[in-house]
This record gives sequence, C-alpha cells and structure tokens, in this order.
Amino acid sequence: QVQLVESGGGLVQPGGSLRLSCAASGSSFYAMGWYRQAPGKQRELVADITGGGNPNYADSVKGRFTISRDSAKNTVYLQMNNLKPEDTAVYYCWASRGYGRDYWGEGTLVTVSL
Repeated sequence: QVQLVESGGGLVQPGGSLRLSCAASGSSFYAMGWYRQAPGKQRELVADITGGGNPNYADSVKGRFTISRDSAKNTVYLQMNNLKPEDTAVYYCWASRGYGRDYWGEGTLVTVSL
C-alpha cells in the first residue's frame, strides 16, 4: 500500500519561506508533485516533476516556488519563497504511476498571514 507523508507546513508571514517535504513508500513513480486547495476553491496543481527531473509550475507560483525530487528516496520537495496570503491553502502531495494510478497525502496546512 502506497503512503505519502507530508511535512513542513505552518504559519509564515507574507514574504517568508517554507519548505514542504513528502516521502512516499514504494517505488517507481512516474511523477510526483504538489496540489493545493484553498477554502471554497477547487484543488489546483502547484507544481509537479517527472522522474527525468522536468518541472512544471502553475503560473501563480512561477519564480517563487521550486520543486525538486530525490528519486532514490522517493521524496519530493517544494521550496516556497516570497509567500503571499493567497498561497494559504492545504497542500497535498501527489504521486503517480501512470494509467490513473494516483496517490495522495493527507495534506499539510500552509497559512500566510501577519
């Protein structure tokens, strides 16, 4: 059974930084990434990265967030800089083996506020 364990969320002031981590049990994930869901909004892609290391970002986070992956450890990271109040959301780790075989973490809350 695949498990994704997230860490690193919390409260930060605008302009601050946080680093999210997600460790996945099992192996051979085609892609890993992060989604987020703000109150009253749909879940949206933040960033993902393939096994080859090709990143993809939502326009709203380009230039501020960086995704990276340690395939040997089945771990994906999200470095978030210059955080804004609109980044406040529950962030979910995602991993895929393709063909609809998607897995999700339980989520970690990121709050950006004074």
